[in-house]
Amino acid sequence: MDLESVKKYLEKGGGETTSVVDELPPRFLEPLIMNSVTIDHIEHGRVVCSMKIPPRLLNSGNSLHGGAIAALVDMMGAAAVCSVGYSPRSTGVSVEINVSNLDAAYVDVGI
Repeated sequence: MDLESVKKYLEKGGGETTSVVDELPPRFLEPLIMNSVTIDHIEHGRVVCSMKIPPRLLNSGNSLHGGAIAALVDMMGAAAVCSVGYSPRSTGVSVEINVSNLDAAYVDVGI
């Protein structure tokens, strides 16, 4: 594949100005992930959760998508910050997220 083809692929199909993604509402990603999460325990500075992996969060290898994992880590981190008294609107953003996966997780598996 030549570089120009790669560039066109990365730039919305080589000039296409609208897509389904452009029509999505703001913050659409959070409900995709959080609708599967159960909060098992919450205390000052700590949130413990579990989730049964839905098919919508799978990658092309039929395991939990790395982006979904990172988003889950980010949102649970923000929830832990909120649990110590900060407003949900002022928790800031993650500057760096490092996730080490020990094994793949598949659909309907609880994590």
